[in-house]
Amino acid sequence: MKDNVAKRYKLIISYDGTAYCGWQVQENQKSIQALVQQALQTALRHPLDLTGAGRTDSGVHARGQTAHFDSPVSFLPSRLLLSLNALLPPDIRILGLEPTASDFHARYSAVGKIYHYHLQLDPVSDPFNRLYRTQIFSRIDLDRLKKAAHFFIGTHDFTSFANLKESGASAQDSIRTLKRLDVIDQKGGVRLEFEGNGFLYKMVRNITGTLLDVGMGKIEPERILEILKEKDRRKAGPAAPPQGLILDSVLYEPYPR
Repeated sequence: MKDNVAKRYKLIISYDGTAYCGWQVQENQKSIQALVQQALQTALRHPLDLTGAGRTDSGVHARGQTAHFDSPVSFLPSRLLLSLNALLPPDIRILGLEPTASDFHARYSAVGKIYHYHLQLDPVSDPFNRLYRTQIFSRIDLDRLKKAAHFFIGTHDFTSFANLKESGASAQDSIRTLKRLDVIDQKGGVRLEFEGNGFLYKMVRNITGTLLDVGMGKIEPERILEILKEKDRRKAGPAAPPQGLILDSVLYEPYPR
């Protein structure tokens, strides 16, 4: 049954990005956004636009991607959630679906994001983790890596750690605030936890690649401050591979600290 006014709904989406070109719809490629939008249109029987909190690249995963859509159709959210998960492939799951304020915007209402990057440091990896960790075969000095991580925290111009595009937010403003960059021990390696008010294109992967250079002894930890000031992508390390990166959550006000 249709109402006169469309209502807005919020989705929390988890996915294994291995088989996809990324979140965003791309011509002649399989994307998460396209499949979720198609499932919504099939279940609700009307065209709609699905807006995500941000892009994830090919091979990158998510535990808590957030999106929104509008619908004039009355439905029970718990029933639609079941229908969507029945329509979607098993590597994409809708974890939550609820009505939200009409002015909520998955991207523009976000006040921050948390990313995790998983590094496999032991020489023999668990085959069940191979799609979700990046195997590092070189010896990594974690003390050096942790020291370098500290220099990223705070408000900086992250031009040196972003693959800037000709258009978009990163081309206009490359200043971001990184609230924390924690190095957490886990079986077989470590997890880098990034929390910030926003991230530029490939910023997390570029920072991780540079931290690995520090850990391998290629550059000194203090060099991070110089690279930030130089605002030159060529001065930082290579981007770390996509499979170790997970969008853990998108933050909105109010949220627990």
